[in-house]
Amino acid sequence: MPDSRVPRPRRFLVCEPRHFAVQYAINPWMREDTEVDPDLARGQWEALIRAYRAHGHTVDTVEPVAGLPDMVFAANSALVLAGRVFGSFFHAPQRRAESVAYETWFKTAGFDVHRPESVCEGEGDLVPVGRYVLAGTGFRTTVDAHREVQEFFGVPTIGLRLVDPYFYHLDTALFVLDDGHDGREANIVYYPQAFSPGSREVLARLFPDAVIATREDAAAFGLNSVSDGRHVFISPRAEALAGRLARHGYVPVPVDLSEFHKAGGGIKCCTQEIRS
Repeated sequence: MPDSRVPRPRRFLVCEPRHFAVQYAINPWMREDTEVDPDLARGQWEALIRAYRAHGHTVDTVEPVAGLPDMVFAANSALVLAGRVFGSFFHAPQRRAESVAYETWFKTAGFDVHRPESVCEGEGDLVPVGRYVLAGTGFRTTVDAHREVQEFFGVPTIGLRLVDPYFYHLDTALFVLDDGHDGREANIVYYPQAFSPGSREVLARLFPDAVIATREDAAAFGLNSVSDGRHVFISPRAEALAGRLARHGYVPVPVDLSEFHKAGGGIKCCTQEIRS
């Protein structure tokens, strides 16, 4: 079965955790003045970058900015589809300057950037899969932003309501196993109880073969994972989920980002995908 899964090279944008710290609390995982081990955080982040490159992926880096401790969470900066960039407008005032730093990187790299009018936190709440963009709301990104995304990309954008504050971004409750590229069947992993009843029904209809995760999987940041269609870069704490993925023919690649869990982030939070 594993040989039937075909990886696809990806291009990722990341930001080193030079200034990473927990200086404020804007989600239930964060506690003000939680002590962060900067050397451990950097070592864990570097291990993630090595893992990506070892599996054939391209990694670009944006220069971190002093005073922006959450800038390491590159996924929140934008959604990039077909070379078009839909930027971010953060809910928390403490993070809003990150949008400017990432916009500068994208423009320097030759991209045009659309600035959203409504609160929108990039790939934290916007997940392209198959013919759709799945769009989370309830805690951060607004429904108005979902409409902006659909108008900008011309891709059907499906709103999903998150109901558990511990899973405040869509990428803490759901990730894409296969994005449907080159005609392959699109599929996801998700934790149903993170969503409203209606949103659970939508996901069940769209993805009847989805891998269903438990709260334990989600609490271990197992749903803040990145898949290339074969390899799944996943928290080593999500052992049960990794086992289920292996039985479905995927190859788990454990990468420990436990220091970043203190701020409510993990592998996917640290990874922005540039889809050309």
